[in-house]
Amino acid sequence: MSRQTSSRAKGKKEQTFINDEIVAKELRTVGDDGSQLGIISRDEALRLAESKGLDLVLISPDANPPVAKLMDYGKHLYEIEKRKKEAKKKQKIIEIKEIKFSCKIAENDINYKVKHTREFLEKGKHVKLRVFLRGREMSNPEWGAEVLKKVWPMVEDIATIEKDIQQEGRYVSMYVVPNKK
Repeated sequence: MSRQTSSRAKGKKEQTFINDEIVAKELRTVGDDGSQLGIISRDEALRLAESKGLDLVLISPDANPPVAKLMDYGKHLYEIEKRKKEAKKKQKIIEIKEIKFSCKIAENDINYKVKHTREFLEKGKHVKLRVFLRGREMSNPEWGAEVLKKVWPMVEDIATIEKDIQQEGRYVSMYVVPNKK
């Protein structure tokens, strides 16, 4: 039975060779406790690993001679997975909400959308405020910027601007985040 792992950390597949998959005649061998066992033949290293109930894992195949370590490979893979899951738990997922306006929006509609924007910011979510430009409005993007300039004073007490007003294709947008507490 052959065991292999692959990771795409550097954009290429890495292959881990264990036990009989190792083809080098001589190996610089490291014990399961980290002690140096010296340069020994592959067969002798395999016998040593088998006598201890461990696997012989090729750690550095490019070295001269290649470096192999005695270890419980299944336990090693389990520990790696456990560390990945632990790191994933500590990640903070940022939710981004988008509020869309138009250039010809009425004052009460702005107030209604600002109310929702404030709710999102109070919940700790990031908000992208966007003004969609239609037809001839594309030739006057400053109209969209004016709408965002009306909105900003209504939320500035609980938010900070992360990305200032800028045009992105048919949109004029601004990115705001909640103030740090």
